[in-house]
Amino acid sequence: MEKIKIFSRFERFWHWTQMATVILLTLTGFEIHGNYSLFGFETSVRLHNAAAITFIILGVITIFWLIVTGQYKNFIPTREKFKEQIQYYTSGIFKGAAHPTKKSFGNKLNPLQRVIYLGLLILIFPVQTFTGLLYMYYHYPQNPIDANGLWFAVITHTFGAFLMVAFVIVHVYMTTTGHRLSTNIKAMISGYEEEPVEENKTENQPA
Repeated sequence: MEKIKIFSRFERFWHWTQMATVILLTLTGFEIHGNYSLFGFETSVRLHNAAAITFIILGVITIFWLIVTGQYKNFIPTREKFKEQIQYYTSGIFKGAAHPTKKSFGNKLNPLQRVIYLGLLILIFPVQTFTGLLYMYYHYPQNPIDANGLWFAVITHTFGAFLMVAFVIVHVYMTTTGHRLSTNIKAMISGYEEEPVEENKTENQPA
């Protein structure tokens, strides 16, 4: 096995900051809906709004970074090894089969991950942002009691929250499917991941 650079410093910063804001948005969002009491309603609203603004700013910076560095290519869907990846997750992983997709700095995501992450970037995140801003700047300042005029935005935002919770659960599980349970977590901390030497001899690694 040899260590290969997979994630840059900014990607690691982006990942952990985004994780923190998503967790805070989830906890405060469901409290605002009255599911439980943790921070208190007014505090939850303030924390939720602050986390939302942080998430939006981080998203804008990240999009700019992805375009400038060319790392957006990691999110472009591909049919190469798509079938093999499905077979790996449905059966191969339980038989100790080798992972069909080898990671590199320019190929961080397998075919299924590319589709899922692209969906988050161009669908779920924008919808949550747009509906959240509508709810934040229209509902509370002008009409704090009656939300009938924004019922569709509210329902959509809540549905998106459930999708995000589902994604986080699956994402946490997927972090345990590396060579070892801690492999993927360590990679997102150090930036390096272990891959078989003989299968990566021709990879061009970043400086």
